[in-house]
Amino acid sequence: MLEKMAAIGPRVIRDFMPDQHREFFAQLPFMVVGSMDEQGRPWASIMAGAPGFVHSPDAHTLRVQSVRIAAGDPLRANLREGAKLGLLGIEPHTRRRNRVNGVVHALREDGMEIAIEQSFGNCPKYIQARKPELLDEDASAATVATDAATLTPQMQAMIGRADTFFIATALADDDAEAHGAGHRHGTDVSHRGGKPGFVRIDGDDTLTVPDFIGNSFFNTIGNLLVQPRAGLLFADFERGALLYLGVTAEVIWDGPEVESFTGAQRLMRFTVQSARLLEHALPLRWSEAALSPFLEPMGSWN
Repeated sequence: MLEKMAAIGPRVIRDFMPDQHREFFAQLPFMVVGSMDEQGRPWASIMAGAPGFVHSPDAHTLRVQSVRIAAGDPLRANLREGAKLGLLGIEPHTRRRNRVNGVVHALREDGMEIAIEQSFGNCPKYIQARKPELLDEDASAATVATDAATLTPQMQAMIGRADTFFIATALADDDAEAHGAGHRHGTDVSHRGGKPGFVRIDGDDTLTVPDFIGNSFFNTIGNLLVQPRAGLLFADFERGALLYLGVTAEVIWDGPEVESFTGAQRLMRFTVQSARLLEHALPLRWSEAALSPFLEPMGSWN
């Protein structure tokens, strides 16, 4: 794995945004964000706005303005000047996605400016094709929050239906691997997709997920091997609910469980430390999904 990362990384990870990526982010009505709280715990969140709410004035900068972040989203407390963010621009209906990691350079009431540290593309694998539509702000219902130490039945039902989730991981500045030549601390956020039910619920505090072959960047897995904490985000694309999970993670590399899931390269097992369900939080609704054709040969827990 280390050899793959060393060979691929310098070729595809840039310290600037190419024009194609800059134009792509500017056409999106939402962006997935990974942030880190004061305890060094990563969280995955969603920012939404009219297309153009994210734009790039130059190849080293992203600007965000007129943004909508749900009340109760951990991102609200984590935004500060100097904060390291992982950003995922994803357009599900075209299965395009691009990633940016950067630092908040300026924070204002109506938005922020992010200095780019890393920019790279992602392949279209495992993205379910669904088209988002931004709701009118005045028509959005008030957010209702439920906090729990373990997964409630409502949360489990939402996870059991999911074909998509987002995962944030991080290296804090006091992690040994964050220092030295070529190392940078910060937050990364990534997409995971599978057949509905691909996240297995093992009781009220444990989830098991297959990890399929991807870009061989190992952003998520690499971070987890150093610091096994993560933030998971599940979205109810029909009703607008968001489920935020703070978890610790274990990577299962081989054995009968891995072999039992066709197509899995490895498994990730998450132990839930905290859960927050925000109803009426996401100001977007999506069309019916078409599953990724890359999932056809993959297995199922059923």
